[in-house]
Amino acid sequence: MKPFHELKKLEPGLEYLEIRNIKKVHWNLCSPKLYEQATKRGEGFMSHLGPLIVVRPTSSPISTGRAPNDKFFVRDETTEDKINWGDINIPYDPEKFDYMFERVKAYMQDREVYVQDVHAGADKKYRVAVRVITEYAWQALFARNLFLRIRDRSLLPGFTPEFTVIVMPKFLANPKLDGIHSETFILVDFTKKLILIGGTYYGGEIKKSVFTALNYILPQKNVLSMHCSANIGPEGDTALLFGLSGTGKTTLSADSKRALIGDDEHGWSDDGIFNFEGGCYAKVIRLSKEAEPEIYETTRKFGTILENVVCDDETRYVDLNDDSITENTRAAYPLTHLDNIAREGTGGHPKNIIFLTADAFGVLPPISKLTLEQATYHFLLGYTAKVAGTEEGVTEPKATFSTCFGAPFMPLHPSEYAKLLGKKMNQHNTKCWLLNTGWTGGPYGVGERISIKYTRALLNAALDGPLDGVEYVQDPFFGLSVPTTCPGVPSEILMTKNTWQDKTAYDEKARSLAGLFNENFKQYEKFVSEDITNAGPTV
Repeated sequence: MKPFHELKKLEPGLEYLEIRNIKKVHWNLCSPKLYEQATKRGEGFMSHLGPLIVVRPTSSPISTGRAPNDKFFVRDETTEDKINWGDINIPYDPEKFDYMFERVKAYMQDREVYVQDVHAGADKKYRVAVRVITEYAWQALFARNLFLRIRDRSLLPGFTPEFTVIVMPKFLANPKLDGIHSETFILVDFTKKLILIGGTYYGGEIKKSVFTALNYILPQKNVLSMHCSANIGPEGDTALLFGLSGTGKTTLSADSKRALIGDDEHGWSDDGIFNFEGGCYAKVIRLSKEAEPEIYETTRKFGTILENVVCDDETRYVDLNDDSITENTRAAYPLTHLDNIAREGTGGHPKNIIFLTADAFGVLPPISKLTLEQATYHFLLGYTAKVAGTEEGVTEPKATFSTCFGAPFMPLHPSEYAKLLGKKMNQHNTKCWLLNTGWTGGPYGVGERISIKYTRALLNAALDGPLDGVEYVQDPFFGLSVPTTCPGVPSEILMTKNTWQDKTAYDEKARSLAGLFNENFKQYEKFVSEDITNAGPTV
């Protein structure tokens, strides 16, 4: 047995956390070594052509998806007046955080851990140094894929983290003792610059916790942090695409004519746009080689992590259509797995911003041009609609609002992000469009989804200029400016009411959705100008 003084010795490199008695620390292993560790330890196995398959243990209750109700923020003198406290940003007692941290450190004793030192943010002026400490080798590879690697390994010994993320999936909380909702927890302390994650096997919590930290830090430096994809055209024109799940953000941002800056998280500084990440975390359930060939190919490459994807045990071929483990199957891969990318991860100030919505009520126009005030209004709303039929007794679409198109990850008040958006759009003369990828000819169950062919034609016309010189008419319910013509798109579908057989039913549905917009926006009215409030539906 070791002498007592050696048992108390702090772990070299982790002294600032006062972590002791770690069995072994695997520092910044390369991807092949992490593969070896993951397979040796039974965390996963290789599939056809090289991706690493990792699956939640069947005997474990550990989550395979994001746990928004289990994220808490330490409320102290630093955060008291900054965080927008409420049902999303839930306060947590500093003493309880310290107690949880001590228990996590006790759990880590005599265990092997994996450390990855990475950066978040391609702009060197605003990047944040992040250390990710995990008990799984595959989660270290996840961090290596999703964040920005330090390719010059001679720099790693001198790495000083600004934020530390500790991920212990098998450590379960005690809800009564810890004052939380379940055995899963994501605890964020902005003062200590420390994030604790436990009770969840879902890799996405690592990525989203760092995004949340950047959403707290950067706006205080006059940098707008955004939940959006970004690409850049052959003439150097940058475009941003905002949209909630199911609106087509990932699909539409992947364009053979435009280089991808990133597919999910970006900052807008005085110098332009920069990606927060070095990789992508794509949902791959029923992924089609024909519809999304580039993303499909990443599921056949060494270095990709396939999370909860079903694989044939004999042939090791994956079945992307199988949702028997979860509907939320994911691929985590470095951006370099894609061919058409902006390798520096940066772009100029955006010429165009696209807000994507999948309106299952079938009343919003396929595309409309927004004023600056309308852009702020719709940014704060973050509207899309979930389709009917997913739950027993649900017969109509359900409106969904997620402010700034990313409410679960926005610690500050939404108006802070909206003010920055308006300021930067005005400063750089950025145009904004609302692109509806949802239904036409009637609501879900009656009409049909707008053709992806037409959606791409509308998007290209907005980005490339053909919509600049056409005639516009105003939508009578939403006050939106709708083009009367667009190359490659039948004119009759541009005004959605024309596609409905029952015009009275259209009016009723449009009036109903407009009412939901105005009702939801009431929570923001005292934080914005009257012009922005009046930019909503005219009903």
